[in-house]
Amino acid sequence: MAKKIFSYRGKSIEELQKMSMKELAELLPSRSRRSIMRGFDDGKKKIIEKLAKKNSIETHVRDMIVLPQFVGKTINVHNGKEFIPVIVQEDMIGMFFGELTMTRKKVQHNAPGVGATKSSSNLSVK
Repeated sequence: MAKKIFSYRGKSIEELQKMSMKELAELLPSRSRRSIMRGFDDGKKKIIEKLAKKNSIETHVRDMIVLPQFVGKTINVHNGKEFIPVIVQEDMIGMFFGELTMTRKKVQHNAPGVGATKSSSNLSVK
């Protein structure tokens, strides 16, 4: 079985990496396109510079867009409590870092506590 070749809106990963920001912005969804056209602030520029030099970084910036240059690199994104490692893959292009790490845990309910129901007063606390 042949391996599926990645393409984003008809462009290969190599073509995407060679594009300028303006050309890339035209391919992205509207929210990402507007963010790129507005320009990156200092924190986002630092992320781009660090990822050009290193293979892995830690960041609190959750509103940074995943660019084609980030593919294959590890980004540790802060979720409010800890840094969650995210290995960037081709299909993540155009997403935001915050979409890749959840900030809330799944609620796990247990048995009801004492006083929660009328019959719970008869249960032993031990």
